[in-house]
Amino acid sequence: MLCHTNLGNYYQVIFALAQHHKYNIKDIEEMLPYERDLYFDMIVDYIESQKAD
Repeated sequence: MLCHTNLGNYYQVIFALAQHHKYNIKDIEEMLPYERDLYFDMIVDYIESQKAD
């Protein structure tokens, strides 16, 4: 699954990784696209598991 299918989604992924994982934007932008997707998916899973608790 590619989370950044458009420019808006791309920036949402960057923002989420920066806020929840405390990565800086440069490090995020240097990731391979599939790496960003995997980290983003893990964030979504984590947030959903926290809501369930």
